[in-house]
Amino acid sequence: MTDVELRHLGALAAIAEEGSFGRAAARLGYTQSTVSQQIAALERAVGGAVFDRPGGPKPVRLTPLGSVVLGHGRELLAKAEALAHAVDRFRAGDGRIDIGTFQSVSNVILPSVVRRLRDEHPGCDIRLSEEEPEQPQIGDLDLLFYDGRIDGDVEHLKLLDDPYLLVAGAGTFPDGPVPLELLDGAPMVAWPLTCDQPAMEQALTRGGARPQIVFRSAVNDTLLSMVRAGLGSAVLPWLAVRGADVPSDDRLRVHELRPSPPPREIYLHWRSGRTHSPLAARAIEIATEVAAELAPPTAGA
Repeated sequence: MTDVELRHLGALAAIAEEGSFGRAAARLGYTQSTVSQQIAALERAVGGAVFDRPGGPKPVRLTPLGSVVLGHGRELLAKAEALAHAVDRFRAGDGRIDIGTFQSVSNVILPSVVRRLRDEHPGCDIRLSEEEPEQPQIGDLDLLFYDGRIDGDVEHLKLLDDPYLLVAGAGTFPDGPVPLELLDGAPMVAWPLTCDQPAMEQALTRGGARPQIVFRSAVNDTLLSMVRAGLGSAVLPWLAVRGADVPSDDRLRVHELRPSPPPREIYLHWRSGRTHSPLAARAIEIATEVAAELAPPTAGA
């Protein structure tokens, strides 16, 4: 059976349906001798004749062995056609993509990526997972967003710098940039000490500010609710501020810090040496375009 080829089975099916080698050859775009050679190869592989050939104008007929081969052959031809269709869809950008993300990217960058992917490839299967572990692993993910470089056999693409801003209750600080020393001893709500948070707090300390952390939460909306309640201010990345639409809230004010802590860096990662599917390659392109269209504030803006 290892000598049986799909073209042999295609010739078998065409002859059975057309009733002659000549008409089958015309349908398949082969010469009649080529079709005869394909059937001869099939008969050698299965060990017997698959057609009775009465000669003259009478149509050829399947032998009992030919009927068995044709029944299974049609199943194989149908599977081959389904495979070809699946490959065509994959090359066109359909299929499945698994993306790891985190809160700020999920709110600001990823919606545009998902929308554009689905607009371009309505049949695609997008799977998202959101977590912010201390030591992220790419695992079986196609792509992973993270605020920093990750260890392991991965490649990365830097998408943008995400500057830190001070979010405070209205009237807590004068309008405009806030000197870091004003945060020394001030109550503050903050993220847990994971991801880029330790580096940011160390930068505050180097700048002369040792705020009193009165509450920690990994949920941006929860932190902002505590700021509104007067529990303390928060130093948050620009993506988090934008995702929560803070500037439209009359109870909150957004300030730059002087000097400003180093921005956190947003990266997109994938396994090193991995061949991207067309869908994953397009997701990288779109994420790059979306990040370029964003405009985080710069010093003095």
